Formats: sequence, structure tokens, C-alpha cells
Amino acid sequence: MLTVKDKKFVSFIDKHQIETRIAQLSREISEDYRHKNPLFIVVLNGAFMFASDLMKNVSIPCEITFVRVSSYSKTTSTGELTEVLGLKEPIQNRHVIIVEDIVDTGLTMNKLLFQLSIHKPDSIQVATLLFKPAALKTPLSVKYVGFEIENRFVVGYGLDYDGYGRNTDSIYVLAD
Repeated sequence: MLTVKDKKFVSFIDKHQIETRIAQLSREISEDYRHKNPLFIVVLNGAFMFASDLMKNVSIPCEITFVRVSSYSKTTSTGELTEVLGLKEPIQNRHVIIVEDIVDTGLTMNKLLFQLSIHKPDSIQVATLLFKPAALKTPLSVKYVGFEIENRFVVGYGLDYDGYGRNTDSIYVLAD
């Protein structure tokens, strides 16, 4: 059991499962982007732990940069994209992989994909640790998915509840 602020969470995906799945994703990406020098765009704050472990396992030449967007209030996605820290690197004619902690409604990711596509990259794919297909409010293709999960609220391993709970090596789900 984990208590974050006023909520109780129970174990959901443990450290070993996360490490194993990230190693698999890294191999897939390394194979798919061999000879392409991809640019990983990490969405802060939530994806920092996933991105760190992913990058340790990617075996091809690549670059990494960070953007910060926000679309959550407490435990609910607002669907409104607020860019806090923007992209500085040119992405035209680059292969881009957006690294995200969780995709649920898809609204924020669709807006981010649109904003990036304006800069004419050769390709854009999404790598997310968690994906909630039942929560999607807009069609979205996610190529690299760590875990498909139910539409439940999770914390840990970079994911937060109102700014807290990011600092665990496992993922926890809101207790019923």
C-alpha cells in the first residue's frame, strides 16, 4: 500500500516487469531506427524515468530533447495542452519518437503530434510506458506501448498525483 496525499494506492506493475518491458521496447526501437539517428522528444515531467531507462537500453546513435506539457488537474486529464517548455532543436527531415509516460484520452498527444508535424519531420512515432485504450477520446496510433492498462488512475515511476508520488520504482493503482 502506498499513500500519496489523501489517496491510497496498491501495487500494480512491479520494477522487474517495467525493466523487462523497457528492454524489449528498446530492442524494437533500435531495430526499427537502425541507420536513422532518431530524435527522442521526452514529455516532462512524467516520462523522465521511462525515458532514462529507455535510453540506457537503446543501442543506436540518437539524440534526446525535452518538452514540458500539462493536461492534468488532480486525477483527471483536462485535454487542454499547455506548452511550458518548448522544443529548441530543428526536427525537419528527422525521425522523431515522442516519449510519454501515459496516453489516456489521446487529446494532449494528438495536439502535440499536430504541433510537431508543422515542422515537417520525416516521421513521428509515440513510445509510451502506459496506454489506456478505453479512455481514448480521439483516434490515435501508438507504435511502442509498454503496457496497455484499464482506465484507472496510476502513480509511481514518474507518474504523479497532484505533483506527488513520482519517486517509486514501481507503478501503483488507486485503491478501490
